[in-house]
This record gives sequence, structure tokens and C-alpha cells, in this order.
Amino acid sequence: MPSPRDASPKLQDAMDDVVRGVNLTIEKLLPETDLAEARLYDAMRHGTLNGGKRLRPFLAIHSAYLFNVDSSRARRVAAAIEFMHCYSLIHDDLPAMDDASLRRGHPTVHKQYDEATAILAGDALLTLAFEVLSDRDTHADPNVRCNLVRELAKATGSHGMVGGQMLDLIGETEEFDLGTISRLQRMKTGQLMAFACESGAILGKADDPHRRALRAYAHDLGLAFQVTDDILDVEADPQDTGKDTGKDIEAGKATFVSTMGAEAARGRAEMLVAQAVRHLKIFGNRADMLIELAEYVLARRA
Repeated sequence: MPSPRDASPKLQDAMDDVVRGVNLTIEKLLPETDLAEARLYDAMRHGTLNGGKRLRPFLAIHSAYLFNVDSSRARRVAAAIEFMHCYSLIHDDLPAMDDASLRRGHPTVHKQYDEATAILAGDALLTLAFEVLSDRDTHADPNVRCNLVRELAKATGSHGMVGGQMLDLIGETEEFDLGTISRLQRMKTGQLMAFACESGAILGKADDPHRRALRAYAHDLGLAFQVTDDILDVEADPQDTGKDTGKDIEAGKATFVSTMGAEAARGRAEMLVAQAVRHLKIFGNRADMLIELAEYVLARRA
């Protein structure tokens, strides 16, 4: 997988640092094994450790920095979020969903192993995410751990990521207006990003205004990310993105690009990023890396 493009040297260093730290944490939480069911663990590792920009872990770690949260706790939460995200990718890539053969420049899990193993690997990563969040090593305060578990469940269940994926499938056969497409993407992409940002505030026991600011930032950022993803699906080279492109058009899905056109979609992404940045004013210059990330999402080409 190519390294992120159009990131400033400072942001690139910060992103690389997150990738290194989160990958080490994932390695510890998901070690290789010689048990009879080793194939499952291999598939889980294939789905989590083969590249990825770790944007959601970046959001979790840098939101935690705002509240002086212990870095090891932040990395555990970031790893749990990546487990949840990778579970969704593994299942999204299945023949019953997007039927993709390439992810992060590598064969998708069901192509590398088989469909049944891919389903089980996704299921195992989903449950591992909650196991990590509920562990005392993540935070000594059980109320914080319960809050993390509850908010992740809300972000990824029928009112969040899974519900958004259902809408995505329905969109293959029904025509959606712009409002429905926005709701779909807020659920499918934005909710987990919102949790990633808010998780730092939960770990830091932050007050409601700071939590709301991070959630609002993440919702706008998540939509901007999806708009640029729709543009890349039409315009980018698979060698750059590390995944199949043109799948949305092939499936007949309604996207921001198919509904608005590429130029109008770019304008919408610019507006969303500007809104996202405004939400961070409450943090002053402490949120510089989150601001730079928003600008990177707008400029990315992979």
C-alpha cells in the first residue's frame, strides 16, 4: 500500500508514528498461534496488519492527546477501533456484499483464505474490539470502560455502521436523493469516525462541550472522507488506492458523484472540511494535527 499522499511532513510523521504504535499494539493483542484454529488467527492478522492509513486510530490518539490521556490507553482504544473497522472491511468485501478481490494492495481475506474463514475472522475481530475496551488495562475506571463499549456499540450497530451498510445494499436497486446518501454515509462511515474522536474525550473524562465539538468535527470529516472516496472510485488508479475501483458504478449505487457530479462533489467536500475545522476552535492550536488531517482528507489521492 502506498504511503499517504499530499500530507505535510509534520502530518506524515504523525501518521507514521500512529501506524507504528497501533501496529505494535495489534501484534500484541493478536499474536500468531500454533493452535488447531491458527487459520482463523492468520486471517484476522491478514485483515488487520496488511497496510492501511489508520485514520480512525489517528483520530482516537490525537483526540486523546487533547486531554493528556496516557498513550498506552489511547493505543489500546485505537487498536480496538481498527479491529472494528477491519471487521467491516472483511465483511464488505465478501461476494454477498461488494465482492472485492483487492484491499490495501493485497488479496481480500475471502480470496486469500475462503468465505467461511473471512466471515469468522470478521466476527472474531468484532468481538475482540469489545474485549479490549472492557479490559482494565484500557482504563481503571469501569464507568469509562462501559462508556467506551456503549458508544462503540451505538456507532457500529443498526443505527450506525451496519445500518449504513444495509442502506448501501438497498441503494443498488433503489434511487436515493442527496439527503438519503448523506444519511447513509453518516451511518456507514461517519459514526465510527465520530466514536474514534469522542473516545479520546471519554478516556480523558472531558466535559460535554469538548465531546460535542469532537463529534461534530468527526461527522463532517467522515462525510468529506466519503465524498472524496466516491471521487477516487471514479478517477483513481487501483495501484494508487490499493483496492478495486469503479465498484460503485458497476453495482449501480447512488453516490455523491453520481448524484451531484464530480465538481459539485469536490465543492461539498471543501465545505465539509471547512465546517469540521471550525468545530475545533474550542481547542486552540492543540488541535493542529486534527486540522491538518482534515486538509489531507480533502487533498488525498489514495
